[in-house]
Amino acid sequence: MFFQCAEAFVTIATNNFSELVDFYIQFLNQKPSNYIANSYAQFQLSGLKIAIFKPKESHLSEFNDSFKSSMSLCLEVKDLESVMSHLENLGHPAFGEITNASHGREVYAYDIDGNRIILHQSHEKGKF
Repeated sequence: MFFQCAEAFVTIATNNFSELVDFYIQFLNQKPSNYIANSYAQFQLSGLKIAIFKPKESHLSEFNDSFKSSMSLCLEVKDLESVMSHLENLGHPAFGEITNASHGREVYAYDIDGNRIILHQSHEKGKF
């Protein structure tokens, strides 16, 4: 069966809605582009939407054990060190050291709910 996908975006479920929205407002340095009090906030990034929502009570158990999930929010950044410094100033320093991979440099960070954020900086073209 074939289907057409009009758009794709990342959603993050949380019981700490206000706190997580505040974290992303500070981290992304922008207010939500779409906001419904106590239930939904959407941030528009270049090429990606991030939506934060509070699950209905009947669905809470589906989201209770997302720690150590294999899914990550990966953000391509131009200056890895400045983003790490920004997170540290927010009280949420990156976890571990910068690692070098064949595709660039990266470091892990976590939001206040423990969702993994991979901060990635590509190598300059022609430099490895």
